[in-house]
Amino acid sequence: ISIKAQLQNFVKEDLRKFKDAKKQFEKVSEEKENALVKNAQVQRNKQHEVEEATNILTATRKCFRHIALDYVLQINVLQSKRRSEILKSMLSFMYAHLAFFHQGYDLFSELGPYMKDLGAQLDRLVVDAAKEKREMEQKHSTIQQKDFSSDDSKLEYNVDAANGIVMEGYLFKRASNAFKTWNRRWFSIQNNQLVYQKKFKDNPTVVVEDLRLCTVKHCEDIERRFCFEVVSPTKSCMLQADSEKLRQAWIKAVQTSIATAYREKGDESEKLDKKSSPSTGSLDSGNESKDKLLKGESALQRVQCIPGNASCCDCGLADPRWASINLGITLCIECSGIHRSLGVHFSKVRSLTLDTWEPELLKLMCELGNDVINRVYEAKVEKMGVKKPQPGQRQEKEAYIKAKYVERKFVDKYAISSSPPEQEKRMVSKSCEEKRLSISKLGPGDPVRAPPQSSVKSNDSGIQQSSDDGRESLPSTVSANSLYEPEAERQDSSVFLDSKHLNPGLQLYRASYEKNLPKMAEALAHGADVNWANSEENKATPLIQAVLGGSLVTCEFLLQNGANVNQRDVQGRGPLHHATVLGHTGQVCLFLKRGANQHATDEEGKDPLTIAVEAANADIVTLLRLARMNEEMRESEGLYGQPGDETYQDIFRDFSQMASNNPEKLNRFQQDSQKF
Repeated sequence: ISIKAQLQNFVKEDLRKFKDAKKQFEKVSEEKENALVKNAQVQRNKQHEVEEATNILTATRKCFRHIALDYVLQINVLQSKRRSEILKSMLSFMYAHLAFFHQGYDLFSELGPYMKDLGAQLDRLVVDAAKEKREMEQKHSTIQQKDFSSDDSKLEYNVDAANGIVMEGYLFKRASNAFKTWNRRWFSIQNNQLVYQKKFKDNPTVVVEDLRLCTVKHCEDIERRFCFEVVSPTKSCMLQADSEKLRQAWIKAVQTSIATAYREKGDESEKLDKKSSPSTGSLDSGNESKDKLLKGESALQRVQCIPGNASCCDCGLADPRWASINLGITLCIECSGIHRSLGVHFSKVRSLTLDTWEPELLKLMCELGNDVINRVYEAKVEKMGVKKPQPGQRQEKEAYIKAKYVERKFVDKYAISSSPPEQEKRMVSKSCEEKRLSISKLGPGDPVRAPPQSSVKSNDSGIQQSSDDGRESLPSTVSANSLYEPEAERQDSSVFLDSKHLNPGLQLYRASYEKNLPKMAEALAHGADVNWANSEENKATPLIQAVLGGSLVTCEFLLQNGANVNQRDVQGRGPLHHATVLGHTGQVCLFLKRGANQHATDEEGKDPLTIAVEAANADIVTLLRLARMNEEMRESEGLYGQPGDETYQDIFRDFSQMASNNPEKLNRFQQDSQKF
């Protein structure tokens, strides 16, 4: 180490000075050569150029002499110092060796008595090992004489095991391929999960991530004996034990683990509730950490503080810890299981405590809530004399939830109050057409003007609203006596069927521009097509209108409810095109995360990246190029369906955080454009 430090200092300091001097010498030598050439090329009849070249040559020669002297000095200093430095290092190295071996000798001299004692202990260990060997041989011979035909009766499981493994052993697993082959694997129940390994040293493969979401049952309808099935919301796993007693033991172990997991999670939640402060439910807590904002009890508290969310939306059970993200409601564990069975096209279920929450999704949950959704989906419950199911009534819940969300029996299709349809049609068409024309005339390099600040304000969730309580200067509603068109007679190709029937697709279209999530949810409940195209507005979709309205959470709501992120208007522009033209960085980030095709071109042959480059929007260019690079990397490495590089994910996560919690930081492009 001593030699290395001294030589490194010699190389870094002395050699660096020598190299700098050499570079200066070479540079001034080249300048001198150039001056000589220039002086030789000057014609004698051009006296002015002759004098200028002579002066440059004189100055260059003088500078060359000084630099050359410095260079020679550095060479001499380096040569003289090189010998002394190397010799000094070697001498230091020899002294270090001397000290090392001297200290080693002293140390081993002190260890002499200990080594003798250690030798005596080793002799005793040899004697004890021989004794243990004889005892084990005797036990081995005794065990061989016993009968193991009833060994299965000794199986036990321990939910409180120190290593977290409740039960483990070999089981046959039926593969999910076309051949349905059976393979023997080492299974274990540990940490509230069912996992298996092919070999002892292999990393465990998780069969069920959370046992609370699964059930276990006997299987007697297949040819193989001793089979049982573990069913989760997403998949089913068929297993076979070696005997009936083993099958019963595994089934009981899984059932006990499920019950234990429910109890433990409930205790943890109660402890966290006591420790948490009520202030964490506020949407204004800008200093909270990223993890606290997105996962666990913080998400639970932020969502439960919305009106009606403190109890299950369907049965009223207190303290719900599950949510339907496309409906914007909270659910108890039992109702969430029923919602899962409906399919993701009706309800997408997620845990408020176990899952990670993206900021735009969390903000979506805070914009709706149980009270808002129940006013739509339970509007006729009292009129029809239907009673909501009570906690614990599984069959009643299933029937009620199916009638409520799938059949939509309790939606009052004739109780919408609005302004006259003809007036609404004119005003909506005029407003949307003006904005569409302004966008279509806007070149990619033209600045995008933000709405006047005097007419815009932000609510607690950071979403911009106009000064009249979140609605643009559009007509409000149709008359109270107007009726919705029955679903069987609805035609998506027309905006209005007559002056009394408002198309739910148009209602969704208009509400998307207004950033009015409750009205959007109402339109979907009345059967609006989330991908409805307005033939009078260049076949623009509600998602494109949400982009024009400038709301990130509105776009997220439509995407969660099945909106096509790549559906384009007659100009060939999809939501990603419009968000790029308008400079809405947060929306661009959201669409890229949701699978938008950034290679699609409009009628002018321009893709979003071309538009962003022409507009000189650095943030959007960065996002588009990162997404394209990540896509190319995944294709080259064959990682189809994978999220991609960690750096890419971190950058998009940061943009999502900024777009949801600090949207003003992403308004740099619009603000800079307004200056010009």
